[in-house]
Amino acid sequence: VQLQASGGGLVQAGGSLRLSCAASGDTFSTYVLAWFRQAPGKEREFVAAIYWDAANTRYADSVKGRCTVSTDNAKNSVYLQMNSLKPEDTAVYYCAAGRYYSGASSQYDYWGQGTQVTVSS
Repeated sequence: VQLQASGGGLVQAGGSLRLSCAASGDTFSTYVLAWFRQAPGKEREFVAAIYWDAANTRYADSVKGRCTVSTDNAKNSVYLQMNSLKPEDTAVYYCAAGRYYSGASSQYDYWGQGTQVTVSS
């Protein structure tokens, strides 16, 4: 199972970015796909999650209302649309896949390599 994250970059505060995560190597219809982020000197934290059938989504309070997680089954991909970005959103963003929803990174079995998001003030 492989996850490939992309779409990070440098953006000014108030701007938007769309992160993508391409999945391969397994049938993901029963997986939960999640986004986590890790800022320098901080622990990895949950951002958002979606069931592959898109029936349910979850968001961290810190991004609720500013971020939308979605899937494209035909492309085996999951996306994170981030709007109204703030400097505190600066982090490396990781996509992950697991059998069950959890806000804990330890519960996810597969991880992408991470993509850097930097928000300037």
